Amino acid sequence: MSDAYTTGYPQTPHERPAVARMSGRSLATFVGLTLLAGAFVYAGRGGVQDDIAVAPPQIGQSPQARPQPLARQGDLGRDDSIRVPAPRRNAHLPAQSPLRQQFEQAPDLYAYAQTLRSRADAGEPEAIWLLTRVYDYCANYSNAPVDYGNDTRTIDAMKMRSSAAMAAARTRVSQRCARFAPEDNLSYSMIVIKRTEAAKAGSLPAEASLLAAGKPLENTEEYLQNLVDRVVRSKDADAYSALAPGMGIAANGRTAGFGYNRVAGTQFAELAWQLAACKLGQDCGPKGSLMTSYCANGGICSQDPQQDFASFVYDAAIPRQGADVVQEMVDSLTGEERTK
Repeated sequence: MSDAYTTGYPQTPHERPAVARMSGRSLATFVGLTLLAGAFVYAGRGGVQDDIAVAPPQIGQSPQARPQPLARQGDLGRDDSIRVPAPRRNAHLPAQSPLRQQFEQAPDLYAYAQTLRSRADAGEPEAIWLLTRVYDYCANYSNAPVDYGNDTRTIDAMKMRSSAAMAAARTRVSQRCARFAPEDNLSYSMIVIKRTEAAKAGSLPAEASLLAAGKPLENTEEYLQNLVDRVVRSKDADAYSALAPGMGIAANGRTAGFGYNRVAGTQFAELAWQLAACKLGQDCGPKGSLMTSYCANGGICSQDPQQDFASFVYDAAIPRQGADVVQEMVDSLTGEERTK
């Protein structure tokens, strides 16, 4: 889905599931993107250079769609004068549910999915939503496990700047998704259907993810405004994260700026929604599903294996002049410091 859980499916609904193969055209594409990232660098303090940060591929893009630059990386993490805000969690905010924690922690996602099936079949919205998260996380691997493993080894052998980190993230996906196979048909269309089912059953994150994918349950200004309002009032970390791409560039020029115009329509806004999700309790750690998916599917990997999402964003994706602006956006979304 086109939500913040970076999917393995950069495709349109009418296309077959995209199978990741690191041969021929796919290999050329990967190398091209890596070289392109390396080309967009600038000299930082002390002559240090970094790659450009790129937005991850999302379901709904065509297979040929290229990641778009977010912002040039600077030396934020190396300049002591730059404040890198750490995510703060309010005591009054709800903790992540046990089921969501299990999704992040389960070493065997196939077994975890099996524990959800009866609850999902009974119409439990949270169970259906989490099943779609499993399917999205494992889709790229499950459609061609052998090819996925071969590609991981090829990426590692390239010895490029992000090769080791990307190979490690893909290995983590392979291990957690090892019991899924092509016969499970973790397709784009199936995930869309299940997320629509979850949304209609009452899952706010699923409803938000459909809006971000351009497939809202209702396509009216009133509904869109109401949905964003409900997400903000809920303080539901999954809902914030699922909505994030829909509040980024995709919201630019849309009249349903939702009363959150300061946190909509820009790439900074998308990051702010995702950082707010981290602050509200989503697992944004270095081995969580968010960081793993960005790296495994989009090649957007931290060079520091211990770096969480918030530190990575402030270090790599936001110019030093934008750090305070983004932090104000995050505070306004989480209710800590409502700005005008």
